[in-house]
Order: sequence, then C-alpha cells, then structure tokens
Amino acid sequence: MANRKIILDCDPGHDDAIAILLAGKNPTLDLLGLTIESGNQTLDKTGRNALNICQFLEIDVPVCLGVEKPIIKEVEICDAIHGETGLDGFDFPRLKKQFDQRHAVNFIIESILSSKEKITVITTGPMTNLALAIKLEPKIIENIEEVVLMGGSYQNGNVSPAAEFNILCDPEAAYIVFNSNLKITMIGLDVTRQVLVYPNIIDRMDKINNKASLLFTKLMTVFNENQKRVFGFLGSPLHDPVTIAYLIDPSVIETKLVNCTIDISHGPSYGRTNCDIFDYLKKPKNAYIAMNIDVEKFWNIIEKGISRYK
Repeated sequence: MANRKIILDCDPGHDDAIAILLAGKNPTLDLLGLTIESGNQTLDKTGRNALNICQFLEIDVPVCLGVEKPIIKEVEICDAIHGETGLDGFDFPRLKKQFDQRHAVNFIIESILSSKEKITVITTGPMTNLALAIKLEPKIIENIEEVVLMGGSYQNGNVSPAAEFNILCDPEAAYIVFNSNLKITMIGLDVTRQVLVYPNIIDRMDKINNKASLLFTKLMTVFNENQKRVFGFLGSPLHDPVTIAYLIDPSVIETKLVNCTIDISHGPSYGRTNCDIFDYLKKPKNAYIAMNIDVEKFWNIIEKGISRYK
C-alpha cells in the first residue's frame, strides 16, 4: 500500500514542532511539504521555526510561507504560551535551510492538482491557507482525501468560553473549509487536553537519547512552565501531534459524525465550533469529531516517532 500523501499546514509553536517531528520520518506517511501561517507567533517567526525544525531533524521537504493575516480579523498570536520566538526553549544551530519560493496557497493548489493520489491536508493552526486555496481553485476539493485539523471543541474553548485558539484566529477560514463538502476530522480540545506532558513523560522521552528526544525534552520543559503560569496546568496539553498520531493509527481516537457549524457572528460565541453531538437539529452531518483518545497508545506513538531519529 502506498504511503499516505500529506501536507502539514502549521504555525510552529511547541506542539506543532512535535507534529512535524512525528510526520517527518514515519514510513506510512509521505510528507510533501510544510505550509506556514501566523498564529502561535507572527509569520516571520513561525516560518523560521519551521525551517529550524526541518534542518535540525534533517526533514528534507519544502517549507512555504503563506498568509500573514486572517481573512477578515486582525492577527492574534499566543506569545504567552510559545514565547518571544514562538519556540522558546531550544537553541538551534545556525540556520542554512531556505524557504521554497512558492507561496503556501499556490503550493497547496499545485501539489493537490498534480498528484495522482488524493492528498490529506492537516492543519494545526488557523485554516487560512487552506481556505484561500479552496476559494482560489475549487478543483482541489476533488483530490483531497481528508482534512484533519487540530482545532475547535464540542465543549469549552481555551481563549474564550466558546472558542478554541486556532479557530478563533480565523473563523471565516474555518467556515469556508467546513462548508466545502470535504471529509473533515476535527480533533479538538476535548481530546487534546487529555494528553498532558507530565514530568514522567519528559523523562520517558529523554531516555531515548537522540536529537529528537533532546528537542522534545527541552521544548516541553519550557512549554510546561508557560502552561502552568497561564493556565495552572501541571502538564501541557500536546494538542497538534494528535492529528499525526491519528493518521498513523486511526484507532488512537474515537470519532462521531455530526453537523458542525462555525460561528462567524462576531458576537460572544465568535469562533465556536457548534457541534450537534445529539443531533438536535437533524441537519446534514459534515464533520467527524474526536470524542475520546487512547492516551497510552498516543504516548507509544510519540515514543516510537522520536526513536526513528538518530
């Protein structure tokens, strides 16, 4: 069976870094490239972070800068959690890797239209790049296998009572994607808040003793410090890598097909993913929502992923 072709659209970000790590060397995945937007930090910083991660881990894929701003609203960043660089906690070697000259939106379109096999798009930040690609060239919809996103929640948000950060960064973009008739798997806070990087997890990964484990332990130590300061968490929720873990082994999460709409009203619930879990509205079901996660299986996938590096 051919490896699953994927494009990872991200805004590195500590948890994005681990998602890239997990996707970069997995034999069941064919990582075609990284497309970058602002989110956890400004575009110049998230882009540099992506280059640093790829260079350090020797992941030889194109890194394409994308959109700097959301479709309508102003840019929001998450420097309280990810720090001044967006990836505080690790001193990378001098950067030599350069950006691919293609714009991220063009890269998405070209890669999908030229592929003989359907491509899966993973978004672990705002969905702006993908949404604009869909609007610019709707034909890509026919050759997208699935969109897997880290974002949203069927319960509470993490930046407002209603909204999760990635969705609230660009609700209009999420609205476009969720109304595209694509297969969508939404991995939200409901499950990602269950995979917490407690100190024993850091110790476990540190024992692998390679460059990937060094990156993991140093980044997660700072990530934990920031999460504890801001949210009071003793262990950081490792949100973004759950998307990649799901592609590696879909049994790691349980999903439910529901109707999900994105609130773009600009009111108090702006950015909410309204998931009709109990099918009250009897509307067409358009998204698979992650409901549960096998935490032990997830950490086994992370450990094996780190172990693939030298």
